[in-house]
Amino acid sequence: MKVLLAEYTVAHLPLLAHEGAGMLSVLRSSFERCGYEVVLPGPGDFGDEIARLAPDCDMGLVISPDHLLSKYTFLVEQATHNLGCGFMTIALCANKVRSGKILRENGVPVPGEAGTGAQVIKPVKGCGSQGVRLSDGKPGKDEFAQQYIKGENYSVSLIPNRVIGDACAYYSGKPPVFLAVNRQEIELGSDGTFRYLGGESPVHPAREEEIIATAKKAVEVLGCQGYCGVDVVVADKVYVVDVNPRITTSLVGIAACMQEEIATLLVEASKGNGPATVHLTGHARFDTNGKVTRV
Repeated sequence: MKVLLAEYTVAHLPLLAHEGAGMLSVLRSSFERCGYEVVLPGPGDFGDEIARLAPDCDMGLVISPDHLLSKYTFLVEQATHNLGCGFMTIALCANKVRSGKILRENGVPVPGEAGTGAQVIKPVKGCGSQGVRLSDGKPGKDEFAQQYIKGENYSVSLIPNRVIGDACAYYSGKPPVFLAVNRQEIELGSDGTFRYLGGESPVHPAREEEIIATAKKAVEVLGCQGYCGVDVVVADKVYVVDVNPRITTSLVGIAACMQEEIATLLVEASKGNGPATVHLTGHARFDTNGKVTRV
């Protein structure tokens, strides 16, 4: 069977290429170990390459920044079995204002609107920590401001069990496949900008059960499928600060410790048959250059 792995940044976005290459390497190796023939886009126009290659593949997965992910995933969905999140849900998650409002309305704690003093300013459609800063100024065009919550930074990696059909995905009745809680290393620069440096996985913080439950509710409320990373800040509550409906950098650390193959998990969860648990041994540190160190 053939699987198309369409990773955008390696050829088209040098700033994030190291992260993209790390995620692609993990996915490619796993699918090849599981007996799949991996197909990669060529150097031409990314969308044209997906449209050319996807019809001859049995399944496909796009890895790209959030604001581009929906349109490229749509091309995969038109031609083959999509192993990632649906393009409409991706578009919803990419709009941080709209998705945050939906989470709040459904009882998921999210940062409130900015008040006086320091606030976090973010792009309405952004990727990772790019363009995110702590400031007492006003948001610019296509930006918004929210309450700054000081706490511990974690992400939760999971894969919802949703049966993906030709027209839509529907809930299988099984809970998401939980992979790991990951500690995030986030640096606040002297200029007020935030920078993601990598992290450690798996970790077991004191409020682990609350963190996992909050992340699961967030992806269920938004209707996510495929691999998802939910970024949270743990303070008086567990606040969801971002839902990433895609492969995230944490995967490189998780895969270094996980007995199961990520390829198998993605395929089975897309049929609603993901396992109840996965098995991780030890833990790993990882950075945004794709370097992984088992500890």
